[in-house]
Amino acid sequence: MCGIVAATSASRDIIGHLLQGLERLEYRGYDSAGLAYMGMPSGQEGIAIEPSGLQRLRAVGRVSQLKRRVDEVQARAHCGIAHTRWATHGGVTEDNAHPHLSQAQAISVCVVHNGIIENHHALRESLIADGYVFASQTDTEVIAHLLHHALLSAHKCGASMSLFDAMRSVAPRLRGAYALAAVSSIESDVVVGTRWGAPLLLGYDAVEGAAGGERFLASDVSALIQSTRHLSYLEEGDVVEIRPGAHRLVDRHGQHVRREVVTSDIKATEFDLGPFQHYMQKEIFEQPAALANTLEMVNARQALVPELFGHEAQAVFARTKQVLILACGTSYHAGCVARYWFESVARLPTQVEIASEYRYRQSVPLEGTLVITISQSGETAD
Repeated sequence: MCGIVAATSASRDIIGHLLQGLERLEYRGYDSAGLAYMGMPSGQEGIAIEPSGLQRLRAVGRVSQLKRRVDEVQARAHCGIAHTRWATHGGVTEDNAHPHLSQAQAISVCVVHNGIIENHHALRESLIADGYVFASQTDTEVIAHLLHHALLSAHKCGASMSLFDAMRSVAPRLRGAYALAAVSSIESDVVVGTRWGAPLLLGYDAVEGAAGGERFLASDVSALIQSTRHLSYLEEGDVVEIRPGAHRLVDRHGQHVRREVVTSDIKATEFDLGPFQHYMQKEIFEQPAALANTLEMVNARQALVPELFGHEAQAVFARTKQVLILACGTSYHAGCVARYWFESVARLPTQVEIASEYRYRQSVPLEGTLVITISQSGETAD
């Protein structure tokens, strides 16, 4: 499962934040990592300095491999995006690692992406016809070229277009599930993001709008908790622009909106390995506590807790006649275990299906069937 982190700051180097965010996302699994940033020369922290252009670093393997490259070039930045990739389109190579770059005629755009662009073949053919050359096998590269094409077309017409407006024009052409973050050479302190079918969070520093403030984007709250606990969850079709101490946000209809700011109480230790060798082992040993805490919540109220299953759960479960579990990978194995419990404890007929196969079958769902979908990664719309 891919992960996204982005940050802007008026006064501090954000490279460390990006790398820490990627490390927090390691539990999701990945095979390569990378970042793009508006480079700045070495200088005293807090002193205004001019950017030295859009830079990109990528590495196959662990985030530690990427950190070595960062150290080699002494990367420093006030604005950037970062990504961990789990290969879907294209092999595990540096060329296929994010961020993806589109660069020509003094305009550069870098993009990171979580999700799948289902119409990328058609978009690729159109871009090739317009003269774009692809350096990777990924679906994500089409997004970088589409953004570049929008910016370049406006420039050729003598008009100015922001990366924010370019994203608003490109997003409706994408089919599938995605969360995106992009930076460009035309705006040195701006990151733009959007989402559809995949999560994207907006993070604020402690005092919104304060001088020297910071803004963040991430696909997972774990990537932000070392810098902020003040978050907004973007909704389907939202497009957001972040810059130091400020942001703007529009919904899918282009209307300016504000999303509720929440304060996360998640502890950083929840994402640490602690004494465990790997995250799978950690999750196995956490299962007894997760079950006990859930049962304790139900027993304390002698009813289903809305926080667990929603306010309509009591009525839905009351009319359930059978259960259908859809899952992938090891989550399918968890579903097989759950089947024994549903049948022996709840006395409900239960069927378990591999989600990727069920999707393409002409299935016949029966009335009163409760469908339970289990994500393989905890985030993916599998």
